Amino acid sequence: MSVIDKIKQRDKTAFSFELLPPLKGNNIDKLYDAIDTLKEFEPAYINITDHRSEYVFKDMGDGTYTRQRLRRRPGSVAVAAAIKNKYNITVVPHILCSGFTREDTEYELLDLQFLGIYDLLVLRGDKAPDEKKFTPEKKGNAHALDLAMQIQDFNKGIFVDGSQMLVTKTPFSFGVACYPEKHEEAPNLEQDIYWLQQKQEAGAQYAVTQLFYDNTKYFSFVQRAREAGVTIPIIPGIKPLSKMSQLSVIPKTFKVDIPQELAQAALQLHTDEAVKQLGIEWGIQQCKELMKAGVPSLHFYALGATDSVKEIAKGIY
Repeated sequence: MSVIDKIKQRDKTAFSFELLPPLKGNNIDKLYDAIDTLKEFEPAYINITDHRSEYVFKDMGDGTYTRQRLRRRPGSVAVAAAIKNKYNITVVPHILCSGFTREDTEYELLDLQFLGIYDLLVLRGDKAPDEKKFTPEKKGNAHALDLAMQIQDFNKGIFVDGSQMLVTKTPFSFGVACYPEKHEEAPNLEQDIYWLQQKQEAGAQYAVTQLFYDNTKYFSFVQRAREAGVTIPIIPGIKPLSKMSQLSVIPKTFKVDIPQELAQAALQLHTDEAVKQLGIEWGIQQCKELMKAGVPSLHFYALGATDSVKEIAKGIY
């Protein structure tokens, strides 16, 4: 059963969360610990992030440097397969344009087919740290829309070189990202919504939002998207505030606002533990309001906040 089917067939707001693959050289136990912490809430699915390789300069010890490609984390395919095998929970690996050629993507899709994993989250991905603007790989996809269209061609049995597959299997279904406070590179929210509508036309079955803390921005975004012809479910993405430093880090990193009420309350506190408790309380109230409005699912960004997500889930389910 695909993610969209799971969401539509639930008689209550679905619960899901996102995890990050371990750093190269670490084992997967911490991911399993996070899943063990949250599995009591019957997650409809678990997302597995992916990250591009990047270039670094290595000191050769003789006064020269060499430019080398480095990947700090394993890809989402192996991690998703391990989780699926251990827990029998639907997994959703992220598929990126960033750092991948179209052929790389094709082989990733073939691997996923062999593993029986058919749900994806399709993303452009971030620019490389050394880039001023996003630059696709040579013979790579430049936009999530391009990637979605490649996946649809694959579903039809067409490889990137135009040749036909001898055998086709279960087609992939996929979701995409959206941004209630606008993607940082979009000239305006209307243009951002236009591209969401185009991704819907390319086969996206649902959209998951960037994290946000002000529900009015989510509700306004959904209304404007509906007016523009977007009909797919728009799933709110939630990340609990858990550290004082996040008051500046989150707006800078994710280009979202911290509501003044939440910011003022946090600034009166003196420890990360107090901020974490505030984030839990805010998250419970935020999610209750979203659930009352009938959102089909809540998606939690659990990195570094598994315990907070658990406390919020306990307060709303």
